[in-house]
Amino acid sequence: MARLKLDSASTLPHDGARGALAGRVWRPDVNGPSVVAIRPDGVYDVTRAFPTMRDLCEMPDPARALAEEKGEFIGSLDDILANTVPDARDEGKPWLLAPNDLQAIKAAGVTFAISMLERVIEERAKGDPSAAAGIREQIVAMVGEDFSKLVPGSPEAMRLKQTLIDQGSWSQYLEVGIGPDAEIFTKAPPMSAVGTGVDAGLHPMSSWNNPEPEAVLVVSSAGKIVGATLGNDINLRDVEGRSALLLAKCKDNNASATVGPFIRFFDATFSVGDLRQAEITLVVEGPEGYRLEGHSSLGKISRSFEDLAGQMLGKHHQYPDGAILYTGTLFAPIDDRDAPGQGFTHKIGDIVTIATPWLGSLVNRMQHTDKCPPWTFGASHLMRSLARRGLL
Repeated sequence: MARLKLDSASTLPHDGARGALAGRVWRPDVNGPSVVAIRPDGVYDVTRAFPTMRDLCEMPDPARALAEEKGEFIGSLDDILANTVPDARDEGKPWLLAPNDLQAIKAAGVTFAISMLERVIEERAKGDPSAAAGIREQIVAMVGEDFSKLVPGSPEAMRLKQTLIDQGSWSQYLEVGIGPDAEIFTKAPPMSAVGTGVDAGLHPMSSWNNPEPEAVLVVSSAGKIVGATLGNDINLRDVEGRSALLLAKCKDNNASATVGPFIRFFDATFSVGDLRQAEITLVVEGPEGYRLEGHSSLGKISRSFEDLAGQMLGKHHQYPDGAILYTGTLFAPIDDRDAPGQGFTHKIGDIVTIATPWLGSLVNRMQHTDKCPPWTFGASHLMRSLARRGLL
């Protein structure tokens, strides 16, 4: 399979390390993970001030707190990125991890019109990609594609809902797409996400699947959105299409939640308003020379970030360690990759690059879940590591 390559020029945001960038690095010399600040002159370990990324995210102003902590220099970003790729790794040197740790890993679904349409198609196709094209034409002819101006839960949305019910065309995906309640589910357990430069997990039971390039909100335990990162909410279209009750089997698998490369906290250089206008690009490069490009314009999202975060966390549901929240995707690949009528699906060895100028790029290679390294380092291991190092 093709080898991944990482460097700072392709990984960092458009303004380099000017923003408040934080990540996590595995340090073999202490046999554990560290919270780090990414700065123009290198990578600094700030774990003595913030034992976990959760602790940094809980600060009143994480960007300022990160800037005020000097930390310990541990190496250049280029060296650490190069050592992150497993094929070229020196186990005696540091490498990059997913930037989140104790936060709950949540995801919002069906937040864009096209995404909603594709979920309806999956449901009706019962997991059969060959049936998708005809169903897609039928749905578009009936309700159109432009739901971008329709506010979920509004009187207009409710009238559309009733029309579709009357026509026998209602779907559970339309319910969360235009109804008052967002679809928010648990994507993966805390500590299970993988970062940039490593293999991402694709369950071998699936023969119809795709990447889902998304902005990921970083939310404190108080419900405050403090920053953002990128994520790939890898989707098994045939599995979810068989039944929405298989969502956990579809979404929560080994190495199937990718996050990174860094968390960028909101400050004078980057705001939630900047994120709202961001465009996320996707490139899939296949081992056979195949190339797919796509994009997801966050300005077209149907629900605000504040609405999604508020529906996830509030007086009815608390997360004392905060949460990260995948916000959904506009991207839904439908072009045929192999046989006509089969649409897009991954091949093992696909290299997936998700990027936006504000947050940098997240790069992963697709591999079967049972071939990815098993998840063995959880919250209990993190606590023991920090205690052993005198950081708790």
